[in-house]
Amino acid sequence: MSVSIPKQEDKDISIEEKLRALHELQSVVSEIDKIKTLRGELPLEVQDLEDEIAGLRTRIVNLEDEIKTLETAINNKKIAIKDSESLIAKYTEQQNNVRNNREFDSLSKEIEFQTLEIELSEKRIKEYSVEMAEKKETIESSKSLLKEREEDLERKKSELNEITQETKIEEEKLKGKAEKIESFIEPRLLTAFKRIRKNARNGLSVVTIQRDACGGCFNKIPPQRQLDIASRKKIIVCEYCGRILVDKDISVVEVE
Repeated sequence: MSVSIPKQEDKDISIEEKLRALHELQSVVSEIDKIKTLRGELPLEVQDLEDEIAGLRTRIVNLEDEIKTLETAINNKKIAIKDSESLIAKYTEQQNNVRNNREFDSLSKEIEFQTLEIELSEKRIKEYSVEMAEKKETIESSKSLLKEREEDLERKKSELNEITQETKIEEEKLKGKAEKIESFIEPRLLTAFKRIRKNARNGLSVVTIQRDACGGCFNKIPPQRQLDIASRKKIIVCEYCGRILVDKDISVVEVE
C-alpha cells in the first residue's frame, strides 16, 4: 500500500507520516549516491589533474624567468670582462710611462686585480651556464609531463562528461523528488537527517531493522524496542550509531 506525503498546509502531520517521508527521502538520496558512485573518483581525478597542470605551468613560467635572469647575469659578466680587459690594456700602457717603482707596482696590482675579476667572471659564467642548462632540461621534462597530463585531463573529462550526460536526467529527476519530499519535513528533523547522513560512512540516515538488528551498524535491537519502532508513535534512533530506525514494513511514500 502506497501512501502520499501530506500536503504542506496540513498542520498535524503524524509521526508515522514523518517516518515514511524520511524513509522515502533516504531511498531517493541513496539512488543519487549510486549515480555519484558510478562516476567513481573521476571528479577528484579531474580536479587533481587540473591542479597538477596549473602547478606545472607555473613551474615552467618561473623557470623561464630564472633563465632570463641568468642570461642577463651572463651578459653582465661578459661586459665586466671586457671592461677589465680594457683596464688591463690601459694599465699596461701606463706602466711604460711610470716615473718610479711605486707607480709601477701600483699599476701591477690593478692589473692583477682586474685579472682576478676576469677569472671570477668567467667562473660565474660557467656556473650560470650549467644552471641554465639544468633549468632548460627541467623545462623540457616539465613540458613533456604537462603534455601527458593535459592528454590525461582531456580523456578523464570526456569520460566524466559521458557518464554525467548518461545520468543527468535521472539525477535531476531524483534531486527534484528529494527537494519535494524535504519541503514536507520540518526543518529541525531535516537538519538532523542531513547531519546523520553526513557522518554516516554509507550515507544512511534512516535504516530498517534487519534480522533483529540495526540496518546501519548491525547491532542487536531488544524486542521491546522493536515493538516501539513498529508502532511508529515516536522517532527512535539507534543507541549505537544514532541512525533513525524504521520497521521494514513501513510504506513507501509516493510523491504526487
